[in-house]
Amino acid sequence: MTRLFDILGALVGIIVLFPLFLFISILIILTSPGPVFYFQKRVGRFGKDFYLIKYRTMYVNADKKGLLTVGGRDPRITPIGYYLRKFKIDELPQLFNVLLGSMSIVGPRPEVRKYVDLYNEEQKKVLNVRPGITDNASLEYFDENVLLAKSNNPEETYVKEIMPAKLILNMKYINNPGLESYFAIIFKTIGRIFK
Repeated sequence: MTRLFDILGALVGIIVLFPLFLFISILIILTSPGPVFYFQKRVGRFGKDFYLIKYRTMYVNADKKGLLTVGGRDPRITPIGYYLRKFKIDELPQLFNVLLGSMSIVGPRPEVRKYVDLYNEEQKKVLNVRPGITDNASLEYFDENVLLAKSNNPEETYVKEIMPAKLILNMKYINNPGLESYFAIIFKTIGRIFK
């Protein structure tokens, strides 16, 4: 049933937000050289790789200097990219991932293979469902980049503290699926963005 709402939600979102998509695309083109979109290989349902679509918020090839971003102090992020990330607008193109079936609107955020390879057997259960644009972990760690910016070793902080905590929160939704949880997370996410 949630798949039906995924398709309808993605279609409506793409149509309604099309003027915003166009405006953001023009801003990106005018403010830094490179493509409008950024495609990153992530691990999806049943451990299969797919390409997650985001607005490009970094300078071209900046991701080769590391996978984690560390808030406002990260020099790899473009000026417009900072605001796209701050308000989670860079995630909007993932509505196309939802439409294609590689993602859901609600579900565990997909990770890169490097971090998925560190999962234990219990944590790998998050791969039994479609990854999502938002979930309980996204809400709890809405300012994750800011937390990482305070760390002397962001990679270690992410792997040892943030990632395990997020996986526990992911299981909360997986163990209690249904439309009530689905819509509750969507409305909480919208409220958090506007807040």
